[in-house]
Amino acid sequence: MDGLQQLGLPVLGIVAAAAITFYVVSFSELSEKSFRDLDKKDYDDEGYKPSPSSRVKRARRKANKQSKG
Repeated sequence: MDGLQQLGLPVLGIVAAAAITFYVVSFSELSEKSFRDLDKKDYDDEGYKPSPSSRVKRARRKANKQSKG
């Protein structure tokens, strides 16, 4: 039993360290990728577009009336 403890404990420690390292590296890669995607996102082409103000709408209507009439 003493030989099993001497061999089992270091092996268990190595396996635990490998599992922790795997999860830490995976999490850091995922967060880095999401930050990269966030930086690449261009808000002018897609996503939030504010509607034109009432002044802009009024000017468009006025220009349309003048071009027709």
